[in-house]
Amino acid sequence: MASAQEASNGDGRRRPLGRRVLVFPLPFQGHINPMLQLADVLHSRGLAITVLHTRFNALDPALHPQFTFVAVPDGIPADVAASGSVISIILAMNAAMEEPGPVRDALASVLGEKGKPTAACLFIDANLLAVQKAATALGLPTMVLRSASAACFSCFLAYPMLHQNGYLPPKESQLYTPVKELPPLRVRDLFFSSSSNHEMMRKVLARATEAAMNSKALVINTFDALEPAELDRIRRELDGAVVLAVGPLHKLSTRSTGSSLLREDRSCIEWLDTQPTGSVLLYVSFGSLASMDAAELLEVAWGLANSGQPFLWVVRRDLVRGSDGSELPEGFGLAVEGRSKVIQWAPQQEVLAHPSVGGFWTHNGWNSTLESISEGLPMICRPQFADQMMNTRYVEAAWGVGFELEGELKRNKIEEAVRKLMKDAKGVVARERAQELKKKVESCLESGGSSLLAIDKLIGQILSL
Repeated sequence: MASAQEASNGDGRRRPLGRRVLVFPLPFQGHINPMLQLADVLHSRGLAITVLHTRFNALDPALHPQFTFVAVPDGIPADVAASGSVISIILAMNAAMEEPGPVRDALASVLGEKGKPTAACLFIDANLLAVQKAATALGLPTMVLRSASAACFSCFLAYPMLHQNGYLPPKESQLYTPVKELPPLRVRDLFFSSSSNHEMMRKVLARATEAAMNSKALVINTFDALEPAELDRIRRELDGAVVLAVGPLHKLSTRSTGSSLLREDRSCIEWLDTQPTGSVLLYVSFGSLASMDAAELLEVAWGLANSGQPFLWVVRRDLVRGSDGSELPEGFGLAVEGRSKVIQWAPQQEVLAHPSVGGFWTHNGWNSTLESISEGLPMICRPQFADQMMNTRYVEAAWGVGFELEGELKRNKIEEAVRKLMKDAKGVVARERAQELKKKVESCLESGGSSLLAIDKLIGQILSL
């Protein structure tokens, strides 16, 4: 097995290992970030990296000069891309990529490049089963990166059981019924969206499971101490497959910028520097895909204003559904003057690590959840779709580092939730537990820690191919 030391010269400089790894992220922000973070970790251990990417949400190679980039036709129809439906885009992408020609030709071209290190394997997102099939046809081994939690993939594996035992499709009268096979989940926490076609969702999850089962290794962006039972369940289900918990990848990667699809407003860091140290400020961001209607934006604005707490709020241009801009209410700026800043996109990892930030109101995408845990911050949770409900349940019921803001978004409820997190006893307890999890993150990243050992094992697995 190749160790971290074996991938470096004695003077600390990287020694090329003579092998290359290909990576192909699913083209959404929450999937791109961990894949490029993993690529950066592998590159730092001496492996050359080639990034295959789609036209949809195309990456900028200039931001990653250490990698080679290859564009691959994705075949997503313009109307599907414009719909914003993640599930429809994934299915359309796979359908187009299963056609003989473009994807296999692109992979064959990369593998045939002269003067490049030999390709050991291709890392894919589990949703790109069609790419795995093309790689297999060319004799290229694949590994799967799961950019969500171990609990989420465990739920994927359990989907046939969940249907057989009557938990799915979800029934309105049973949403709060415990799923005794997957504690602490309830039916409402399972991976589904009330606005999506359930059979379509089932098809996507079956593809993701098949891709993982057909891979040489399943790599998950989590760490052993956070999800021990869920990781054990996956290892039993996959029966001897290599399952590695290598997270939090953003803490292992040496780069914190370059993979954002939106322009980051770094003026917020300068503004945070002017705020009092001592964890008094609330950071509010609902991620790159979550949205709300204009009335909800109004309630959030006045709920934050009425809370009296300082805050940094990310308001994307497309945050409000059906609008090309997100207009804040008249009088809001004056009401929060001197204790707030509103921007369109933030360098989130830096924000969460800033000493003036003491809490996070989040949609609970896995990247955001893991980044918050890594900095010891408690959370107000407002999930919308996909694995966000499940992540919220773990935040509240398993780890005790936050709570869900349920029901309609009303300013009085928002005001109460913000004060509860930032000032009340429940927030104090959540912050203490979050700090305990932060220490576990630090432990897994120390020499001999579980995540570093997992990376060493992964390097060895790659070099054995």
